[in-house]
Amino acid sequence: MKPTTKKAVQKTKKKGQPKSPFQKNISETTSELSLPSKDSKPEFLPSKWTIRYKLITIISGLIVISLSFMIALATFFFKSDSEVRIKENNINLTDIIGQKVSSEVQSLGSLSKVVASTLEQTPGAETTLVRSLFESDKNLIFVGSYSVSEDLTPRKKFYNSSFLSEREISRDSIDKITNNHSNFFKQSVNGMIKIQNVSSGFHYPVIGISFPYSFGGRSVIICYVKLDKFIGAFQSSGITITYLVNSEGKLMAHPDTNLVKQGAKFSEVPIVKAMKESSVDSGLTKYKDKNGELFIGSYKKLPSIGAGVISTVSEKKAFEEVYNIQRRNAYLMIVVLNLAILIVYLFSKSLTSPILKLVGAAKQIEKGQYAVNIQPTTRDEIGVLTNSFVSMVGGLIERENLKSSLGKFVNKEIAELASKGELNLGGERKVCTIFFSDIRGFTSLSEKLPPEEVVEVLNSYLQEMVSCVKQTGGNVDKFIGDAIMAAWGTTKAHDDDPKKAIDCALLMREVLLKYNRGRGSVKKPIIKIGIGINTGPVVVGQIGSEEKLDFTVIGDSVNIASRLESLNKTYGTDILVSESTLKQYIKLYKVEKLQPVTVKGKSEAITVYAVLGKAGDSKAPNSIKELRNLVGIDFKPNQKKS
Repeated sequence: MKPTTKKAVQKTKKKGQPKSPFQKNISETTSELSLPSKDSKPEFLPSKWTIRYKLITIISGLIVISLSFMIALATFFFKSDSEVRIKENNINLTDIIGQKVSSEVQSLGSLSKVVASTLEQTPGAETTLVRSLFESDKNLIFVGSYSVSEDLTPRKKFYNSSFLSEREISRDSIDKITNNHSNFFKQSVNGMIKIQNVSSGFHYPVIGISFPYSFGGRSVIICYVKLDKFIGAFQSSGITITYLVNSEGKLMAHPDTNLVKQGAKFSEVPIVKAMKESSVDSGLTKYKDKNGELFIGSYKKLPSIGAGVISTVSEKKAFEEVYNIQRRNAYLMIVVLNLAILIVYLFSKSLTSPILKLVGAAKQIEKGQYAVNIQPTTRDEIGVLTNSFVSMVGGLIERENLKSSLGKFVNKEIAELASKGELNLGGERKVCTIFFSDIRGFTSLSEKLPPEEVVEVLNSYLQEMVSCVKQTGGNVDKFIGDAIMAAWGTTKAHDDDPKKAIDCALLMREVLLKYNRGRGSVKKPIIKIGIGINTGPVVVGQIGSEEKLDFTVIGDSVNIASRLESLNKTYGTDILVSESTLKQYIKLYKVEKLQPVTVKGKSEAITVYAVLGKAGDSKAPNSIKELRNLVGIDFKPNQKKS
């Protein structure tokens, strides 16, 4: 066995010396491919929001926003269109009803004037004419002509006897009603038609109308008419309420006849006030009633009869169908949203299930378990990704197999560092503990056995010894025939590397004693070894050429360890260590100091110690003699050399 020479050490490039192009290229390539260390990687925490939930949230949000916007927009336009239609309808309604009421009132006024003037000119025709008048218009209750001075002076009065009899109303009651409203009716002498609600006197919906009458001087004609004559125009089957008020804002006609009988005053209603204050005959307005409810209203002034027609619609009722449609659309949106969520959930499940399988497989690979069983189920991007992942796993398996195989030829820790790009190429100065072991008499042993059996014996022995190196944290540098070269601190230095190397030697002794039990035949010879350990500065790195590189250690410290191993024959020992290895741990072991040794190339002698065992171990030998007996060293004193 030839140790590494000093000449080889001198050939190693010193720190700061330029690298060869070959080393430079390798260093650059390694730098490009280097991976971040686990310590430098930030901790990765997976999000609680998976792709499935993100898809559901985003699509649901888009649907809600889109449909809400569409519903709001549709509601706005529908509401605006409905409001326009309602306003148009109100205006048309007030116009039509206003024309009808004006026409009815003026027709009634014309008829009353004709009858009154005829009766005053032809007294004998009174009975026939009056009967014809009340038969032709059964809603007519009373017609009378009055002279106007300070009071109303009756000139001619005609009564609907059948109505008075039916309602049990006397003629005096009618005259009393006329006197009560005389000041109002007298205003017609100025050429105006006046309308008044006289229902309270009749206990029935009745309207009093006074007309200017020029026959016989300052006169007026007063008519009392049942509301039935006009009520048809104000009846409503829809949501619109139309009513008639006079110039004072008193209610004349209304679909609710109870309000008419009560003589309700609408003068404080906002739309009535707006009509009275308006300079135009018709208009539109929005207003709130005393309860705060919104109404859309229109009005039509009837200047010819001193009244006005009001048409109103409750905004709540007007837009009720709009809000119903809006509500139905909201329900429809909820249904669509639920269906969308279900469809997205099912789709996302088909999308995320392969991804989750990939995640599970990736975690499995991260733990070093490469036997993953996934196959692409689709031909889309996820399928392509799965297929690529499967191919990558195959590559990783090949790489792992290669690394495992490489670990049998190169130290596994070194192979791991090289695969991660963390192994510095070229030489690096370090303080390491170097270990050499060698089988005694291996040459004569190999001559007695066929080559195959020699290899078998050697492999069996090396299996046990390498295990000891690994257990104590060492790296097997190389096998030199039957010799083992190992080192501590080459890849990662520890303060107790020398102690680990000594413990490894003692463990080898213990394991070898067990290994030799039952051996001693030609095919199973007893194995005896010698071990040398030294600690000191070395050059660690990749040594070789472009065709072949070898990670090893070189230097004087390596040579000394090799020399110490061979000195076991001289001293009749099995484990020799240098002072540099033992000095910090001398109290931990039973040792015997031996004669200093001069090594080739060194001017000073080296102090050497024989390791007997661990301090405090009762089974450990107490002397070299006991050691020889324990491990079976056949030592003759005359073999000792200076």
